[in-house]
This record gives sequence, structure tokens and C-alpha cells, in this order.
Amino acid sequence: MNQAKTISLMVGLTVLFVLVGRMLGGNQGMVFAFILVSAMNFGSYWFSDKIVLSMYKAREVSEDNYPDLYAMVRTLAQRAELPMPKVYIIPQDSPNAFATGRNPEHAAVAVTNGILKLLSREELMGVLGHELSHVKHRDILIGSIAATIAGAISMIASLARWGAIFGGFGGDDDNGGNFIFVMIFTMIASLAAMLIQMAISRSREYLADEGGARISGNPHYLASALAKLDAYSKRLPMQKANPATAHMFIVNPLTSGKISQLFSTHPSTEERIRRLENMV
Repeated sequence: MNQAKTISLMVGLTVLFVLVGRMLGGNQGMVFAFILVSAMNFGSYWFSDKIVLSMYKAREVSEDNYPDLYAMVRTLAQRAELPMPKVYIIPQDSPNAFATGRNPEHAAVAVTNGILKLLSREELMGVLGHELSHVKHRDILIGSIAATIAGAISMIASLARWGAIFGGFGGDDDNGGNFIFVMIFTMIASLAAMLIQMAISRSREYLADEGGARISGNPHYLASALAKLDAYSKRLPMQKANPATAHMFIVNPLTSGKISQLFSTHPSTEERIRRLENMV
């Protein structure tokens, strides 16, 4: 199922780029856009994890410098019957975590400095179990690619908007009509980027919560961790968090108000906690 979603996302990105290339540069623009999006699809499949980790300046750690964290990940990975993932630390005080990679054999788990300071050992086990559940369900690739695609959609929407302003539409004389069309297109493209993240994230978070509770051994571990993470991340949102990657984190790293909660990439923390407690 996730492989089909990944292919669908890549095909959708290709079509979107080619259409924009056609509007901005005619046939030549269409060919250029196809070459560009082909390179992006290749890069997003093979390097999306490295791109996301580099966005947050995450550094890989070993058992020598973080023995407790490394041993915890190894123990939980063994319980989940997964290969040992790479472990990364994000230099941020905001408490959060995510997993990335193209498959379980090339997976990585990243946690912030803030989460290591905030959570107890049991709560951290719940969070790591959640991230390893993402790895086990093989939805880390689609999450990483969705982050790349959401950023790409925002980029082409901006490109189309500037192209409309400066009249770059392959020689078409009806610039006024094109301008209105592209303005509508950019709004739809931005909405599409948000919907891609929402569609991917909300359902899989519940599944990862359930799987994480089983891997860690107690649903209360993750439930307690989510309550703390939700409260602290709202008071201390992640610095320079990229909206295109928000869906990858265990809790939303962005500041959220009432309206933004409606379009959040994450289900409500209260509902997630309720479902975990019902597992007991």
C-alpha cells in the first residue's frame, strides 16, 4: 500500500511540474520541467532522509557518546525484529523526534536534545517505540518523500506566481487571463501540499502509537510522553521548523492556533492519549 502511495506521489509531482513548465515556457519549458522533476524524484527516493536530517543539522551518534540512548534503540529494535537504525541528535531545545529512511535496512531515528532532557526513561522508550513502529510499517519513505514533494509544490507555486507577474508564459498574448489562472493554480497547489501531508500523517500516527505502545511494553509510557511533548512544544516550538516536514515529527513542531489545528498534520493529542489508555 505504501509503495503504491509513493508511486502516486511521484507521478503526481511529475504531472504538476510538467504542467507548470508548459505554462511558463511552452514546449521547451515542459521538457525542462520533466528533466528537473525526474532528477527530483530520483533524489527524493535515494536522499530524502539525508535532506531532512541536514535541514535540522542532525548529527549521527554512536554507542560511545550516547550509550543509554543507543542501547535503548537497540533493545527496542530487537523487540520489533528490525535492523539497528542509525541514531541522530538534533541540536534543538524543543522536545521532538522523527524517523526517516527508505526502508528498515536504511532507517534513522532522530531525537532533539530537548526530548532527552524532558522525558523519563520509560517515556522516551514510548517515543522511540513509536518511531520504530513507523519504520516497521514502512511509512518512513513516504513521509520523507512527502516532505520533499510538499516543499517542491510550494517552490513551483512560487515560481508560477512570479512567472505570472512578469508575463513568462511561452508567448501567449492573453497575459491577463493567464495571470488569474496561475493565481488560482498556486492557491490550489499550496492546498494540495497541505492535504498530502494531512492524508499521510493522521491515520499513520494512530497506527504508530499502537505499534509503539506494544514495542515499548506499556501504552502509558507513550501516553505520558505525548502529554508532556504537546505541552512543552507549544511553549517552545522548534526553531526554523520547515512546514513541509512537520508531518514527520511525533508532535507538531510548529506554533499552532485554533484555525491551524483544523488543518494540522497530526491528530489531536487528547485523542491519541485516549486511544492509548483504552489499550490498557
